[in-house]
Amino acid sequence: MFTEQELAHVEELKSRYPEKQAAIMGVLHIMQDKYGYIDEERATYVAELLELPPEHVLGVISFYEMYHDHPTGKYKLQVCTNVSCMLRNSDMVIATIKERLGIAMGEQTEDGLFSLHEAECLGSCGTAPMMSVNKDYHENLTPESINAAIDSIYAMEKSNNGNS
Repeated sequence: MFTEQELAHVEELKSRYPEKQAAIMGVLHIMQDKYGYIDEERATYVAELLELPPEHVLGVISFYEMYHDHPTGKYKLQVCTNVSCMLRNSDMVIATIKERLGIAMGEQTEDGLFSLHEAECLGSCGTAPMMSVNKDYHENLTPESINAAIDSIYAMEKSNNGNS
């Protein structure tokens, strides 16, 4: 499933730690960056690379918000709903996205561009409410800034597809 270059990266990650198991997060990132999500077959492959039980790898995938065991939109919108964000109106963030994109939590748009997910904590409590779009943080959100972020993605997609 990995190219020679990716396998070399896995070996480099493993060499950083006294135990291979410690490289699991980095290897899962490589897998997810390549395929977009990590299903059971991919998790088993990672387990074999690190000489771990597949259940251990699946447990890591299910525990951390950053890993996905099913396809998601090209742009995964994760809204933090932990205490700081909740107290600073994460409900507004979710409602704005639902209204704008016409999807519920855990769903993706028909065009496959966006999916909406809840995140337990994204570690940006001082700038709540916030969401991540893939690996980019958007903080101190308002309905206007949420819609601007979505507009920006649509514009970028339109430009990338030559539909300008």
